[in-house]
Amino acid sequence: MKNILPLLFLIVFGACGKSDNPLQTEPISAAAETIPGVLLFSSGFESDTYLSEPQEGFESDFWPDYEIIRGKDLTTGYSWPIRILGSNFSGIHKIDDDGGSAIDNSIDTVIGHDGQETKALFQRVNYDVLATQTPYQINNIAENPEELYISYRMKTDDSALVGPDKWRAIWEYKTDNYGTSMNGFRMIAFMETNAQGIKHWVFQGDTSPTTPIWQIENYDIPVPTNEWFQVAYYIKWSDSSDGYASMKVNGELIAEHSGATTTNSDNLDFIILTQVYGNSHPMHQWVDDIEIWNGLPE
Repeated sequence: MKNILPLLFLIVFGACGKSDNPLQTEPISAAAETIPGVLLFSSGFESDTYLSEPQEGFESDFWPDYEIIRGKDLTTGYSWPIRILGSNFSGIHKIDDDGGSAIDNSIDTVIGHDGQETKALFQRVNYDVLATQTPYQINNIAENPEELYISYRMKTDDSALVGPDKWRAIWEYKTDNYGTSMNGFRMIAFMETNAQGIKHWVFQGDTSPTTPIWQIENYDIPVPTNEWFQVAYYIKWSDSSDGYASMKVNGELIAEHSGATTTNSDNLDFIILTQVYGNSHPMHQWVDDIEIWNGLPE
């Protein structure tokens, strides 16, 4: 059994999958009790961070289809790759990338949320081959969190969510048995349009892409495109009623769930911190100012 430590998190592995049968909106409950958090990781991709291919040995043998962010962010003092919850590997997973042509990843200088120049992670899926996507994954997690809080700024394109029934996954985590049996669990967040082309948020927990346990849709908080916004996820790890999960955008509550955040005591496997995956192409995004805490920031 994995140890339980306080922590924050976010994840996706392989194809996310999307349910065609949304559930009824879950009512918003009172905020969960929490413990003061400790900062585990922080980076805005500033110098000296860079992208590289897997190194010979462990990385090239076990993770050949990844790009690795390395180096120390001199503005925060934290180093890449991310090592939390006992993980021994993290990187950008290039899934169905057609030999590299279908996916682009880079660390670029752009205009940030405050109008000033900043470094940011750029990710783009140019076209789809089976289930093309480019998630940043924190893999081989060895310790279940007690609490986990993740936040970052992102800016998406303004073309992928145009028209009816479009979706893009932006964050996810999965447990060990997800995809191999109904004993596993996934939590995932989407930006979507409905049959009338109206943009909205979706936050859900499921045992397979077509069998949500719970699903919350939010049409009240606008879905920004082509502008910076901040997204935050907070998790209290449990397979019973004392679990909790919430998603916020620019400080506004998108959804919250009171109850299990895993099933059958299944351990956390990996987190997708950032994701570019959906059913409309091309699609791209920038990500900046990542923070991971083991509880809510004070």
